[in-house]
Amino acid sequence: MNPLRSILVHLDGTTRAEPRLRLAQRLAQAHQCTLTALFAVTPAVLPTLALPGGLPAMPMRGPVDPDHRARALAMFERALQNSAVRSDWQELRGEPVTESFVHRALTADLMVLGQRDPRDATGFDVPADFVEAALLGSGKPGLIVPFAGEPSARLETVLVAWRSTRETATAVATALPLLRSARQVHLVGAADESPGGLAPAMAQVQSYLLMHGVGQVREHPALEAKNPGKALLSLAGDVGADLLVMGCYGHSRARELLLGGVTRTVLDSATVPVWMAH
Repeated sequence: MNPLRSILVHLDGTTRAEPRLRLAQRLAQAHQCTLTALFAVTPAVLPTLALPGGLPAMPMRGPVDPDHRARALAMFERALQNSAVRSDWQELRGEPVTESFVHRALTADLMVLGQRDPRDATGFDVPADFVEAALLGSGKPGLIVPFAGEPSARLETVLVAWRSTRETATAVATALPLLRSARQVHLVGAADESPGGLAPAMAQVQSYLLMHGVGQVREHPALEAKNPGKALLSLAGDVGADLLVMGCYGHSRARELLLGGVTRTVLDSATVPVWMAH
């Protein structure tokens, strides 16, 4: 599996953008990557008058919040001013935010994204489904940084949640550079594993990881079937995980993103960074 070479981090006007950028910077330095910070928010909608003839008013896009942009740019310059990481600032200016970010992510090895904080009004200029839309739309792995707490400076303890699916296989394969550098790797399987059974699947995963330089993997009993998302996050806390690696399950239907239960639970409630791929 190719090493990481380029990281794309999403910036907005929230205070949580700074820990996200710092984590992306540490990864870029550790893996000798280029780092691109893309400031991407939705411009304000300006009030409009009804059109003649009783036609409904057409919404008009206003400017991007200048305070949010200034805050993000100052944070970027502060974080990277004494860094050896090759970095670049980019920004959207009125383009469709999600679609434009996805287009840019197609030529990045990793996206670093922020978990949505529903209580932070400064983040309301980012679409509510931005993270999941970026994951499903780009096909690229994403590292989702929680809005609470401070991510570990080094992602040394990693929990891999395995299901015998394309999504999980992609997540694990793309996360190999981090798995190889981890001090502890934990592995847990889903209770509803493939017809062949959980034990053979876990043995194959262990063999695959060992083949790629990831040894000493500790296996855990299968997640309970009743509430696997909650059980997964509980296990991550029990093992002291700095990172959770898993597949992202979902699809779009009539402009609505429909996510699997475990994916939704983790995106909403994770308190550690999550490496996901669709």
